Amino acid sequence: MSASTSSRAGDAQGPADTAGPWLVAGLGNPGPEYAGNRHNIGFMVADLLAERLGASFKAHRARARVAEGRLGIGGPRLVLAEPMSYMNTSGGPVTALLDFYKIPSSRLIAIHDELDIDYGTLRLKRGGGDNGHNGLKSLTKALGPEYFRVRCGIGRPPGRMEVASFVLRDFSSTEKKDLEWFVDRAADATEALITQGLERAQSAFNS
Repeated sequence: MSASTSSRAGDAQGPADTAGPWLVAGLGNPGPEYAGNRHNIGFMVADLLAERLGASFKAHRARARVAEGRLGIGGPRLVLAEPMSYMNTSGGPVTALLDFYKIPSSRLIAIHDELDIDYGTLRLKRGGGDNGHNGLKSLTKALGPEYFRVRCGIGRPPGRMEVASFVLRDFSSTEKKDLEWFVDRAADATEALITQGLERAQSAFNS
């Protein structure tokens, strides 16, 4: 871990602490052509969280869209981010935002699609590998692996379909029937991670 990463990491051990802000980064690709893709479920969850906070996304010089607000009256402050640099270079904007808002990487939550989990299933964790996910690869290269993840299962591609083609396609008509529920549950899980801590959130949402 680099010196800069160590200085960001801080000593926070769990999300129940509300002393400082949290950076919640939904991962995806910018542009309307990607908006409904499986790879963009992180953006979908971030959009819903911003709606719940009554906040609007605005362009930030860190090559990201940012919305800010609090979870409830006097609750923890959230900085919601959607990197505008494309998935495989997400680490640059996220690092810049952590520096700008003086948030340690121990208070970073990445929301992303996960191939190795069935569609509609959530897994919350801290640290670990990237499972070939280019957004996580970029974040981990910039910051080290010890950040929180809300992993939104999209399942594996059918037959011999290439992974890249699968993640860059919109959800199927069958999947779309449950997509609103899935995004809503992922937003709930993110809030629980922040307000209740990892273990309690895992117990409630790791299905």
